[in-house]
Amino acid sequence: MIRASIAAFATLLAFSASAQQADTTEEFRPVLKAQATVHGPTVLVGDLVENAGALAKVAIFRAPDLGFTGTVPAQAVAEAVRNRALADIDTAGLTEVSVTRAARAIHAKDISDAIVRALAVQFNFGNPNDITITFDRDLQTVYVEPNAIGQPRVAHIGLDRGGRFDASLEMPTGNGKHGLLRIAGRAQVTAEVLTIARTLERGAVIKDSDVVLERRPRAEVGREALTDRSQVVGLSLRVPKQAGNMLRAAELARPDTIARNEVVMLIYEVPGVTLSVRGKAMEGGAEGDVISVLNEQSKRTLQGVIAGPGRVVITTQGNRIVANAALPGQN
Repeated sequence: MIRASIAAFATLLAFSASAQQADTTEEFRPVLKAQATVHGPTVLVGDLVENAGALAKVAIFRAPDLGFTGTVPAQAVAEAVRNRALADIDTAGLTEVSVTRAARAIHAKDISDAIVRALAVQFNFGNPNDITITFDRDLQTVYVEPNAIGQPRVAHIGLDRGGRFDASLEMPTGNGKHGLLRIAGRAQVTAEVLTIARTLERGAVIKDSDVVLERRPRAEVGREALTDRSQVVGLSLRVPKQAGNMLRAAELARPDTIARNEVVMLIYEVPGVTLSVRGKAMEGGAEGDVISVLNEQSKRTLQGVIAGPGRVVITTQGNRIVANAALPGQN
């Protein structure tokens, strides 16, 4: 009985040791990773394989360019490590591995802003926000080593009379080093002005949606160019305007309160008496404007001030005399 128990216990211990060894073997078995980020020009075995052991620091592939991602077939990884005496790799059902090269991005806007600041200071262009630049070639994000410290710095910039510039920028590349980037393009000083969003006819009353704030070359912007929406909304156009045209103060007026040929009431003011007769506006105008009106009874043309919709006040002494002479019962 005792011998049987000892034999069973021994069998149990052997089974446990075998299971533990199997678990340990499984735990340290090389396994392919689904993705990896590398920090150098080469991809190491350890970047792609868990539990690579002594082969972890061995380079097997060239890394993607800085900031870019590439893929490696799982079979290619298995073959590469097998050739270096690492067999029985578990691909974990993967068909490929995604590899990204770590980098610091210097965005196109950072480069553009550096050039604009240099132009503003070196050529007295004023506020950098008023400088618009275009490049001969599309400006792309520049990727540098992750440990690169600092911002782009304009080492030299030249500008001709036509507005063309040529700039050299020092770019941090990592490990305390810098590279040189050459950029050329065109610069101009601009100003924000109000432009017409859609074609409008003469006399149209401007709404908020009819105007757009745009930047235009300062040389094209005169003193009368308008920049404040409150200066134009609610006013009418003295001239027709095409979409995209700038708005100028001289082209705007208060909207007509009375239209040409409109039937109006003529108000005659004499000491102690106010009289009114029917008339016709010979021209249109806004409240407060002086316009010509026809007294339909006397058939005389007079001058009056628009006092409101359909109302014109005859104010001059001469007009009063004419008006009084034309009133019924005073002929």
